[in-house]
Amino acid sequence: MMEGFRPADPGMNGQLIERLRTAITGEYNAIHCYEVLMNQARTDHERRRISEIRGDEMHHFQVFSSLYQQMTGETYQPQQTEACPNTYMEGLRHAIEDEQNTVDFYMETGDMATNEQIKSIFYRIAKDEQNHAVWFLYFYALSRR
Repeated sequence: MMEGFRPADPGMNGQLIERLRTAITGEYNAIHCYEVLMNQARTDHERRRISEIRGDEMHHFQVFSSLYQQMTGETYQPQQTEACPNTYMEGLRHAIEDEQNTVDFYMETGDMATNEQIKSIFYRIAKDEQNHAVWFLYFYALSRR
């Protein structure tokens, strides 16, 4: 991905590393909670789509973890920092809000980054997160009928 990456601005490096920790932890939480949500889904279609979204989150986790390791030489071990909602509707509402907040966070992080590859990574993943929010909103709307 980014062989031999060395950021030019040490101050920016510290901020980026902290934001990477936040991103890794967020993806870790999403992977866990989307498994719960997937098992609560009302239809096979919803279950399959949530499984695909969870797969995207696993990929994001791997990308951010790899970037973190390349920048620090260390492996970051996230912890589950939030409880998953108890019901499908609560889970969908939480997922919509979380995905939207994550889009903002990743776009801001991409804007902060001075390295074009890092910018691209955050912008690309932000697009995925926006797509996820739309799917969760769709399932939420269907479930309210």
